[in-house]
Amino acid sequence: MKTALTTLQDTFGFDQFLLHQEEVISTLINGDDALVLMPTGGGKSLCYQIPAIVRNGCGVVVSPLIALMKDQVDALLALGIHAGFLNSTLDQFEANQIEDALLDGSLDLLYIAPERLLQERTQHLLRQADISLFAIDEAHCVSQWGHDFRADYLELNMLHEEFPDVPRIALTATADVRTQQEIISRLDLGDARQFLAGFDRPNIRYTITAKHNPRNQLLRFLKDSHQDEAGIIYCLSRKKTEETATWLQDQGFNALPYHAGLGSEKRATHQSRFLREDGVIIVATIAFGMGIDKPDVRFVAHLDLPKTIESYYQETGRAGRDGLPADAWMVYGIQDVIKLRQMLDNSDGSEAHKRVEQHRLNAMLGLCEITSCRRHAMLMYFDEDSPEQCGNCDSCLTPVDTWDGTDSARKALSVIHRTGQRFGVNHLVDVLRGSENNKVFQFDHHKLPTYGIGTELDVNQWRSVFRQLMARGYISVDLDRYGGIKLEEKCRSLLRGEEQIELRKDIRKVAAVKQTKAPLPDDIDIGLWEALRECRRRLAEEQGVPPYVVFHDSTLQAMAGLMPKDLDEFGELSGVGKRKLEKYGLTFLEVIHGEY
Repeated sequence: MKTALTTLQDTFGFDQFLLHQEEVISTLINGDDALVLMPTGGGKSLCYQIPAIVRNGCGVVVSPLIALMKDQVDALLALGIHAGFLNSTLDQFEANQIEDALLDGSLDLLYIAPERLLQERTQHLLRQADISLFAIDEAHCVSQWGHDFRADYLELNMLHEEFPDVPRIALTATADVRTQQEIISRLDLGDARQFLAGFDRPNIRYTITAKHNPRNQLLRFLKDSHQDEAGIIYCLSRKKTEETATWLQDQGFNALPYHAGLGSEKRATHQSRFLREDGVIIVATIAFGMGIDKPDVRFVAHLDLPKTIESYYQETGRAGRDGLPADAWMVYGIQDVIKLRQMLDNSDGSEAHKRVEQHRLNAMLGLCEITSCRRHAMLMYFDEDSPEQCGNCDSCLTPVDTWDGTDSARKALSVIHRTGQRFGVNHLVDVLRGSENNKVFQFDHHKLPTYGIGTELDVNQWRSVFRQLMARGYISVDLDRYGGIKLEEKCRSLLRGEEQIELRKDIRKVAAVKQTKAPLPDDIDIGLWEALRECRRRLAEEQGVPPYVVFHDSTLQAMAGLMPKDLDEFGELSGVGKRKLEKYGLTFLEVIHGEY
């Protein structure tokens, strides 16, 4: 472990290990297996990179992220670590070079996709090499219940069978208890030590609000808090990603679409621009984001409801990897719920799978509708205890007003019953508000006792009532009857007057708490800060790597704040290892003490 600490300090430029890192690294160095659950930005990569460097042989990293392997390897090469990758982007000559380096012992780390690892030729190659460890990254991909399932991961138990003496580490940022057990079972990790570092990302501010005019809501959010900053916007459909990206471009933002339907060359170009340029916004489906190691993503926005809390946590976790303030912002509506439930009903999954996914969708909707702390509720979902107020979510910062919704809820339940439990929310609201449109008269709903009894609420307020009743399980979507709203058994006591219900007020304009850009300390010279960023940009462009591969923002802040006088002091900054000290030290010192 003395060698491991020296590697941490000299190669990676960090003074001390983070939570669980030292124990995990010690476990692998001693030849034992490990399961690691750490939040994004918690330092998972070091848990296998350092043992791979310290132990004899090459560490093999199994990763589903072919599009990102080059960036991951480039970042290691910049630190002086001998790394390579094997995937379908290499030609035969390039692949042969990497294989030769593996066999002659000159590689510290080799990244490989699971489908390539499972080939007999690859296994024959690995049996001839000296392997220090196997790291199975994004291990939640093994779960058939999860949001990123990869079939090839189901066969990775072969590592235990074919290489019984090589330690293995499985790592993920997102796994509920069920998924954790599935990882252990499917990867034969029953004897592995388990390290659960928790899920909390305190630097992320969570804000969830109802859709009214989602584009205007998004525009206000971006202009108020994130002008010219990097971020990700998630949409449910490919069409919506392209339309939203085009609209944002018209509004003056540097926005690019990303989804599986785009050509591979265009996807690679857009991903590269996001990683290498400042202030790029990616508008994406869930096809984008896993493994993105960009530390300065200042926001993740959702224009549609994610399918599960696991998906939401995984996607929002791509913001603020540098530990600086970041936003997770979302708008949602009842149509999102209906669309997701229709997609689930039309899927090829078994009935058991559909029931589990329905439960997870209900939990996601419940997170949106609660009046208490968002973070506390989300962490409770992952069986992690936390304070009841986090102080950094919309519910804590602008506490939700509630109102006695008992009478309105009964009217909503009654109109569902009297119209036969087969109509959608829009029609039900029309009946309650006494609309004179054709559909109301076509079905004689103007003759019902519930016709026109709900004029005290506007259309959006009624939608909020129905949404909250759905989130709490009083009503649901009847997928067998074209998405009509039906009553659940739970609603009986409310209809009979035996129960009262408090609902959250659906406020259109939540008091703005303007934040992020990630704030700079008051004593930093802004001119010097911008000069350091320009120096980093130039060096990154010359080397064809993202700026954070040179230095993270936090290291630039330390330079600007501490203003080291010489190479010795520069080498003491967090994030400056020996290789980067030699490569960049004098260049940045000239900026710090020049006229910039």
